[in-house]
Amino acid sequence: MIRIGCTPEDPQAYAKSLSAKTPGEYTLVFSLQCDNPCKIKKRIQTHLNAQKYVEEFYQVPATVAKRLLTRETLVIPTLNNL
Repeated sequence: MIRIGCTPEDPQAYAKSLSAKTPGEYTLVFSLQCDNPCKIKKRIQTHLNAQKYVEEFYQVPATVAKRLLTRETLVIPTLNNL
């Protein structure tokens, strides 16, 4: 189970703050600094819609999410420059 999110904070600190607010513990698997994190998050969520569990949680391997994040980070800035 993974959660796709975006934050202006340090990703590690953000994961700890989520763990403090909810049952269970969040572990940061992958993060990538980018210019339009919320736009990228929405595009990734669109790709993962079929695997949606609830809210921002998805039943996909972390490697799939990492690949999508990396790909979308490369696509979005190009579209904004057109």
